[in-house]
Amino acid sequence: MRKLITLPGSDRRWRSWPGLVLSLLWLGLGAAHAATPLNGAWREVRTNDTAQVVLAEYRAGQLKSFDPSLLQRFPRSTAGSWVVIASQPPWDNGERVLTIYPPPLSTATVFANGGETQPVALALDDFSAAAHGHGRLAWRVPADLPASAPILLRFEPSPTLSAPVRFQLQSWNEYLQQDAQWLVFAGACFAVMLAMVLMALCFALMLRDVTYAWYAGYIFCYMLIQGIQTGFLFHPLEWSWLSGMAPLAGPAAVALSVAFASLFMMRFCELQRYAPLLRVPIVALAVGMIQLVLMRCSHIALLVDVAQILLNPLLMIGAALLLVAAIVAAARGSRQAWFFLAGWTPLLLLTAMTSAQVNGALPQLDWLNDASLAGGAFEAIVLSLGLADRALGLRHDRDIVRALADHDALTNVLNRRAWTERASALLTNGPPRPIALLFLDLDHFKLLNDRQGHNAGDRALVAVAQALATELRPSDLLGRYGGEEFVALLDGTTPQQAMPVATRLCRRVHRMEIPSGDESMLLSISIGVAIYRDGDDVESLVERADQAMYEAKLSGRNRVCLHADTVPPNAPPGPRLHIVKKRE
Repeated sequence: MRKLITLPGSDRRWRSWPGLVLSLLWLGLGAAHAATPLNGAWREVRTNDTAQVVLAEYRAGQLKSFDPSLLQRFPRSTAGSWVVIASQPPWDNGERVLTIYPPPLSTATVFANGGETQPVALALDDFSAAAHGHGRLAWRVPADLPASAPILLRFEPSPTLSAPVRFQLQSWNEYLQQDAQWLVFAGACFAVMLAMVLMALCFALMLRDVTYAWYAGYIFCYMLIQGIQTGFLFHPLEWSWLSGMAPLAGPAAVALSVAFASLFMMRFCELQRYAPLLRVPIVALAVGMIQLVLMRCSHIALLVDVAQILLNPLLMIGAALLLVAAIVAAARGSRQAWFFLAGWTPLLLLTAMTSAQVNGALPQLDWLNDASLAGGAFEAIVLSLGLADRALGLRHDRDIVRALADHDALTNVLNRRAWTERASALLTNGPPRPIALLFLDLDHFKLLNDRQGHNAGDRALVAVAQALATELRPSDLLGRYGGEEFVALLDGTTPQQAMPVATRLCRRVHRMEIPSGDESMLLSISIGVAIYRDGDDVESLVERADQAMYEAKLSGRNRVCLHADTVPPNAPPGPRLHIVKKRE
């Protein structure tokens, strides 16, 4: 939930939770500028009112007094409110600017010189004037208006609940300095949020994960809400096409932000796993908010009125629902729910404070309005960190699953599928080079299983696999082909190099002295060797190595045999059969 536009009939104005550090920084920047002390008075607009009549009542002390330096809420009425602002002595007749902060969504009309000059209308979506306040309404006081003269303003009825405002009368230089600081502050906040939105959209496309898309929609709608309420979309962005659309675009953005937040939170916090019972009401909340947007945009009076009535109650129910769901998910082990709570809990605190402020409390905390903007940037960063943590967790889980899927559960070497895929990739990639394939088969393994049991056979397979892996290079591909058969692909290995390697493997297995069940025989291994040649694939290479292995078996076992057809014609002569003698 963020700073939300409130509709007629509502009693609250929703805002974002603060990014406290940025908020205090902005508060310090604003407090550095001393404003002229002011007196203020007001009353509601009556029929047949004129500027002269109101000023006469002000001089007679018939208007209600208030402190313009503190937030003051004027009651919402069908006619509006008159406000008189007068500076206290000593007076300064230099260049001055009257500012109204936060900027109301309705029009404020300034009557100077007792209404004798042409009134000036101030509005967020006014593009006719040459200069504008940023994040506030601003009126440059005419040079011929004495500093002691009161300034009369008329606030028109607002389509939303009237938010409290404060007034400042500053020198021109002070105004320009504070205006520039606010532009830097707001620009940085919007830039952070926009960067997070663009990043999330990129990841949504790359990873095909809709969670990032819901997050991007959520932050973008919040940016739109803040851009309308601070006037940033009107000035300095000068989006004139939005003029007059704030009463429609604001509530629509509010409802959509809640819908996106619900969908995002549901996937981000893994409610289906940690809080399945709360998943249905949150989906209903998202659907309900989308329906409110459609009703609001229908231009049918009855539907629009119903949408106005339902929006704020649904916002309050939705905020509590999402908070409860996040707490439950976090308590049950959802790591991402803690990231969500880090942003959502301060929101509720700020919502309570701003609601109290609308009703007249905390008038000195005018920084709450900018806190919602800073909070948006802070939340975007926090949730982005949560998404990054989620992505790393998913990648870690994926790597574990892939490792389990690629490795033989018993021996922990590559299984047949994974070994075949990697061997095929190795054969097709890179420049031409010698590659040797070793096909290994344990001798007397069936006898071991029959006489000592399958548990003894499994232990023997594990021990042999570990011994083979220790003898081979890390770059060699070792896999279990099936049963008691193993395969090893040796990259960059010639026949003259492959035969000694295979012989060493034979000796290593034989020296393990694993009894086969027959006192006269130890477990040994027969190895067939094939050398890669043009046109070979994994299947043909394995087939030739398998044939060589059977030749080694027929020659007496516990030996290495090189397939005759794999020897290149120009290779130097060498033995095709290496016999490993049994230890005495």
